[in-house]
Amino acid sequence: MIIGVPKEIKNNENRVGMTPSGTAELVKRGHQVYIQHTAGINSGFPDEAYEAVGAKILPTIEDVYASADMIVKVKEPIAPEYNLIRKGQLLFTYFHFASDKELTLAMIANKSICLAYETVENPDRSLPLLIPMSEVAGRMSVQEGARFLEKPQGGKGILLGGVPGVKPAKVLILGGGVVGTNAAQMAAGMGADVTIADVNLARLRYLSEVLPKNVKTLYSSELRIKKELPDIDLIIGSVLIPGDKAPHLITKPMLSMLQPGTVLVDVAIDQGGCFETSHPTTHSEPTYVVDGIVHYAVANIPGAVPYTSTLALTNATLPYVIALANKGWEKACKEIPSLQPGLNIVEGKVTYKAVADVFGLEYEPVFL
Repeated sequence: MIIGVPKEIKNNENRVGMTPSGTAELVKRGHQVYIQHTAGINSGFPDEAYEAVGAKILPTIEDVYASADMIVKVKEPIAPEYNLIRKGQLLFTYFHFASDKELTLAMIANKSICLAYETVENPDRSLPLLIPMSEVAGRMSVQEGARFLEKPQGGKGILLGGVPGVKPAKVLILGGGVVGTNAAQMAAGMGADVTIADVNLARLRYLSEVLPKNVKTLYSSELRIKKELPDIDLIIGSVLIPGDKAPHLITKPMLSMLQPGTVLVDVAIDQGGCFETSHPTTHSEPTYVVDGIVHYAVANIPGAVPYTSTLALTNATLPYVIALANKGWEKACKEIPSLQPGLNIVEGKVTYKAVADVFGLEYEPVFL
């Protein structure tokens, strides 16, 4: 199979869909890998590193899309890429369709096969291709939140961990999944006073056992969240409903309960965001202020640490990429149950129910 790896063109997206070591694994299995010129440079992987393992470097993104049977990338295609995608071409990447109707309709129109990293799902309901980037985003959310609590960045001027004689910042984490757990570990390690909220009591029991003692657990409800807000300095939103839009856990009226300079970090922004006042931002302009509250809603947080992120992502995706290249998408998805939920759009048909429901489109399962 011919696998194409284009350069990411989303704002400040520095990751790349495949490392040289991953490329080597595909080449030694007889596949041809085309890498766009400088696609890996911002992740620390020059063209020469790909050529050394047998990849071919193509000069433009148009060349890569025109040549490849399967496109492996990181972020969803954006408007300049829509017309480059061919009927029957397999795209393996993050899509987050439920938060982007324009993208959804474009992929339906070009009749490609859209296999979404974020909905590949193991029998135990874990999301193996979302986990590595959720780990990065969870840790980064605290790092960024701490930065924007600084007064020159618009925050309260609070040091996350405090100092002897001065209390640390109070951090509220909404969601006890992979993002929330990693955020809690990072915030606790920095010395903050951390509360993590979730509606899964079994998960809260587990987190209470494994997280440091400066992390408290809270059974989540609207009233309980409201009671926490007046004293909170940093809120991390990390609620995920696989393939569906995130619920709004902090509404606009609730902002009045927060002190000016409080920072909200919306890690769920890829799925529409879990704060009502959130809208996507970029690494070049990461924040904005609503009613005195600083909002950070960068839609590709791991893109800020591309070397770490690219290695972590390829570690997770490579076995699936190899299977898809060896078997073709249909056979691979039939033989590997985890891949089947990843099929979101197939040759003009919406094959993931949550996406169909969000936009009122017909749902047509790919395998009956």
